[in-house]
Amino acid sequence: MTFLHTADWHIGKKLYGRDRFNEHEAFFKWLVATIKEREVDVLLVAGDVFDTATPSNRSLELYYYTLITASTAGCRHIVVIGGNHDSPSLLNAPRELCAALNIHVVGCSNQPDLEKEVILLKDEDGEVAAIICAVPYLRDRDLRTVTLGESDEEKDRKYIAAITEYYTNVGKIAEKLKKKYRAPVIGMGHLSTVDGKTGEGVRDLYVGNKAHLKASSFPMCFDYLALGHLHVPQMVGGKNHMRYSGSPIQMGFGEAGQGKEVVLFSFDVEKPEITSLPVPIFQPLERVEGDLEQIAEKLKLIARECPKAWVQIAYSGGMVDGDLREECERLIENTSLEIRMVVNTATYRQTVSSFDSAEVLETMDERDVFIKCLEGYEIPEAERAPLISAYEEVVQALAEEDFNAV
Repeated sequence: MTFLHTADWHIGKKLYGRDRFNEHEAFFKWLVATIKEREVDVLLVAGDVFDTATPSNRSLELYYYTLITASTAGCRHIVVIGGNHDSPSLLNAPRELCAALNIHVVGCSNQPDLEKEVILLKDEDGEVAAIICAVPYLRDRDLRTVTLGESDEEKDRKYIAAITEYYTNVGKIAEKLKKKYRAPVIGMGHLSTVDGKTGEGVRDLYVGNKAHLKASSFPMCFDYLALGHLHVPQMVGGKNHMRYSGSPIQMGFGEAGQGKEVVLFSFDVEKPEITSLPVPIFQPLERVEGDLEQIAEKLKLIARECPKAWVQIAYSGGMVDGDLREECERLIENTSLEIRMVVNTATYRQTVSSFDSAEVLETMDERDVFIKCLEGYEIPEAERAPLISAYEEVVQALAEEDFNAV
């Protein structure tokens, strides 16, 4: 069997108010063409199918259309696991219907019945050709009970131990099946690992954001490990068979110029043959920094080499006569460039402190804003750590609430 590992589609993602459906449609068209060309048997989607737990009807339509077109393109099986951005109940709702089409969906933890996360994939002759350990994103409530007064270090240790135990238990089920069917075992997961490069738009999974697993934390029986959550394509601990495919589109201007890929692999005897396939950049992003003269020169170059790029401008010059945004828009007249964000770095600190600029607030996450509030109310440094920890727990609980499960 030939497998294609993807993750972090984030359908419905916006960039400073601009929707990105055209990019996703172009990527999925390319994906289906690749499945046909490479004769892919199994498509793996390692979480964060959607950018939000309440995706729009247009996002849902695009998701289901992609699954169907991939299936009809010759893909025998599709395996989808839930990520931290996904609503488990929304992914699971059509699970039985999807199963009839060999689309296997695991939206949330099935413990104690972990056998439901171990999927046997059959080839065209009806023989078991692969064993998939489809472990979804493990939410806080799946892993531990809160102990009053425990430190962030204790929480992290508990998270790591609980996640490791979870994968160990799933791996034990797969090992027995591996001996029976002599088929490769492919692990799937949505989590962070030690020294992983995050990329832009990666949300902290657990309070403290230190619960990162090592390559050695995963079962030895995994012949390949397909991970999601980190948006930069990379290996785990230098292991070629443990990988993040990364997101298929550049998630923000911090990833401007960064290459994207999916991972193609198949098995020859025991070792997988692994190939990284570059994904075309369907909507170029460019980041420009400097004073107005430097920005003008760089925009001219971009307009020639990448005429339809979206641009973020970081102005680092002196005072500007008039509106900076208008000055920048004037520089791209008669081009197809689109400015999505202008930041005046010279006055950034003052602006953030006064909360006068909605554009600057867009560059901050909720934790940054909370810390600014603590500073504004002059909360002593010694009292901030427990308040920040408590706040992060509340935010995490809200992020993991499945509003569709009613």
